[in-house]
Amino acid sequence: MRENHLYRIEGGEYLTTLGSSWFVSYSYYLKIDSTHKNWNMVTTTYNRIRNYKISTQYHELWLEKILYMNDANLNKNSLGLSAKTVKEMAKKLLEQYN
Repeated sequence: MRENHLYRIEGGEYLTTLGSSWFVSYSYYLKIDSTHKNWNMVTTTYNRIRNYKISTQYHELWLEKILYMNDANLNKNSLGLSAKTVKEMAKKLLEQYN
């Protein structure tokens, strides 16, 4: 992992291994729409799920931060999700916490 890609927030070492778009996609699948499968388009799914499960205390914070992330960076995901879609999904997920 290159240092300049490390998320500098609480639990950022986990979010770095997950990727913001993947994290939102997988969360959305688990909590809102079980037919959403974009998260499964990567080859490292097993490791990401493991890191997802051990980082649950950070999930709400990450969703809040993702709403303000740079769209150009979020658009770089390999899941076929636009930054706009990722942020819309994150908003819906945050509603689950309120």
